[in-house]
Amino acid sequence: MKFVLGIDGGGTSCRAALATADGAVVGRAKSGAANIRTDLTGARANIVEAARQAFLAAGENPDLIPQTPAILGLAGANVGTYRQQLEAILPFSTSRVETDAEIALEGAVGSGDGAMAILGTGTAYMARKNGKSRAIGGWGFQVGDQASGARIGRDLLEQTLLAYDGIRPGSPLTGAMLAVFRNNPEDVVEFTTNAKPGDFGGFAPKVFEHAAKGDLVANWIVDKAVGDVEAALGALDLSPETPLCLLGGLAPLYAPRLSARYQTLLRPPLDDALGGAVRMAARIFAGAAEKAG
Repeated sequence: MKFVLGIDGGGTSCRAALATADGAVVGRAKSGAANIRTDLTGARANIVEAARQAFLAAGENPDLIPQTPAILGLAGANVGTYRQQLEAILPFSTSRVETDAEIALEGAVGSGDGAMAILGTGTAYMARKNGKSRAIGGWGFQVGDQASGARIGRDLLEQTLLAYDGIRPGSPLTGAMLAVFRNNPEDVVEFTTNAKPGDFGGFAPKVFEHAAKGDLVANWIVDKAVGDVEAALGALDLSPETPLCLLGGLAPLYAPRLSARYQTLLRPPLDDALGGAVRMAARIFAGAAEKAG
């Protein structure tokens, strides 16, 4: 075994890192979304493309893909049989699909105790205590992922239509959003017909930007989201000594808004989720190779 692959796939993008057997990254690449619950076929295609590009970035031949084992941390892997379906159709020598939370925790705190929150297109939380992990959330956009970029974007569209109908007060943010859709509420509805979580999540930064300016609707959405984050962290029952890492594109936007209880726990992550996947791949596959040898 010459290389291992670490792959981190979510509702917005898929990242791959090619590493030597000891975990030294030699090539990185990025492709499209890889949420296996919302689009298994598309996720598979983007995973393979990210892996291929990682080989090219390392100056290596992608024909080595079938000889290379991979750890994949993917959104949607925590429900149903999606992970088993994907493992059966991937081209790697060995494919081990984990949840995105599992590789994120590995990257953030290593193999020790600690906790992390993924705050991106989706949301998920995990804590490890005395070597035992507990995951909460990550149930997907339709019934979960509270405080995610996708839910924030959806809430923004909902508030925009409520303001249009005169049910709720409007704001500069709802006015700007309606303008995006040519001031036609029907276009908002049409957008939602085929929109994926990442499409909704694209509006989330705009909400935080307007919240910083004191926008009434933006602050209502953000305050609600912060409450959802803290409710999830509360369910993890973290001790005052537990290191807490926030990960994902929205992490730096949430961090300064958390209450003092969680502010004191915050630590910079050792690595990101992709780094966690690489670390896990090196540990598992290199260890297996040594035992086989």
